[in-house]
Amino acid sequence: MNQTAYLIDNLQQYFGYETFREGQLEIIEDVMNGNDVLGVLPTGSGKSLCYQLPAKLLEGITIVVSPLISLMMDQVKELKANHFKEVVAINSFMEYNERKNVLQNIHQYKLVYVSPEMLQHPILQSTLKRVHVSLFVIDEAHCISQWGHEFRPDYLKLKSIIEDLQEPTVLALSATATPTVQEDILSMLNRPSMIKHIYPMDRDNIIFSIEEVGGDREKLMIMNHIFSTYRVPTLVYFSSKQATEDVSNRLQEANPSLRIAYYHGGMEHIDRISIQQQFTNDQLDVICCTSAFGMGINKPNIRLIIHYHFPAQVESFIQEIGRAGRDGNASISLLLYSKHDIYIPQSFIRQELPSRTEVHDVMEKLSTWFKKDITLPDDQEEIARDFQLSEIQWRFLRFQLEKHGMIKGQSILYSELNWEQTFHQIDSFIQSRQLLKEKKLIEMVSWINATDCLRRKIYQNFQTTIKKPKFACCSNCGFSFSDWKPEQTQRNNTPYSWQKRLKRILLVGEKMNDKAK
Repeated sequence: MNQTAYLIDNLQQYFGYETFREGQLEIIEDVMNGNDVLGVLPTGSGKSLCYQLPAKLLEGITIVVSPLISLMMDQVKELKANHFKEVVAINSFMEYNERKNVLQNIHQYKLVYVSPEMLQHPILQSTLKRVHVSLFVIDEAHCISQWGHEFRPDYLKLKSIIEDLQEPTVLALSATATPTVQEDILSMLNRPSMIKHIYPMDRDNIIFSIEEVGGDREKLMIMNHIFSTYRVPTLVYFSSKQATEDVSNRLQEANPSLRIAYYHGGMEHIDRISIQQQFTNDQLDVICCTSAFGMGINKPNIRLIIHYHFPAQVESFIQEIGRAGRDGNASISLLLYSKHDIYIPQSFIRQELPSRTEVHDVMEKLSTWFKKDITLPDDQEEIARDFQLSEIQWRFLRFQLEKHGMIKGQSILYSELNWEQTFHQIDSFIQSRQLLKEKKLIEMVSWINATDCLRRKIYQNFQTTIKKPKFACCSNCGFSFSDWKPEQTQRNNTPYSWQKRLKRILLVGEKMNDKAK
């Protein structure tokens, strides 16, 4: 039996599919042959199968580096439901005894999900060194380039982890990676010879619509009109946690029969999991959320993505709208644009990294600590507070200082000449990152203000051709909401918010406890 037939047989046996989707077979064949691969496929195209099938067939363990705990948990739950039992997600929410048991029996698993931060734990590293890791996967690999340089520098340490694991085959997967980002991924992983499988990322069933408004009041009016006309699974994206809550409440007041919830990274983990599960199970209609929601969500019938605020780069926008219409049916991306909205991403870009003065003050304080023989505290939050930095700013700065040999573990190293050089190098790097982000923001705003085809323009930096739209193209090419006739979810005249649902569950638990007493 040749390799293709062998893979198709196992695809049917383990996952129940008759055929591979575009790109899956080519990527899997290269991985099975021990070749490092960079795979770029559109959202909803089945990227996960590209490592899940090899994990079943290869000797040893497959490590999957995933950016979000909720994404890991969803994938583990789905795999176990489909009889793939040798899978686990190691994360910070595991009880101590549960994690200890998993590490002691790590050889029994075929597929292990983990975050880049968790991979830095010495106990996990020593555990993985004792077993055979056959495949090392970076899911959502654009995060290496998009997040690694700033607030998640542990993505940039994956190269050394791979080396410590005796150089297993590496598979990097993404849905949005420009040629520049692709090269950044290869460079950061030290894999210049990775085989590239790059497929068109445009989704021919997603319709683009942009509407310029005078401000937030008009945005609410438009959304209320849409929700009074259409009842379909919807995500509304915001840049502000507070805005997700405020707008969610105002939409609920104006549309009492609509089932609405908000979701952002500042909420309790159990609440976020509850909301995501309810939305996936069609128990909620609309989620007002930040970018923390949606990555990898397994819900094929999301029909509408509304951007109340626009993200700072085209890649993020494509990621977010890609959560719509994974079943192939007509779905809409609507961006509501006010000229004042640009101040939000501009502010984020300015505040994300430490200023020149803040870098100088931190290095001065570290040199003072060195002279007094003071080591760095273990608590990273405490250090950030001492330096009057955000945790993101300190994580970034610590990585840079480690990279330039100024910090090792908790020890501070000192050389007056090296400190001066390091300060200028870090400052120069910060300036270059901010310029890059400002350039990407300009690209995003340029697309929003385009007068020609929105579909063609948004993909021009990713691919040379685009597919013919399945249903309609964009608002610049004549699309109107009146042309859209989606299948709507059944109306429920009884308002039933996620808060009330959660309260009811908790009250039931209290009553049961009372009876037990």
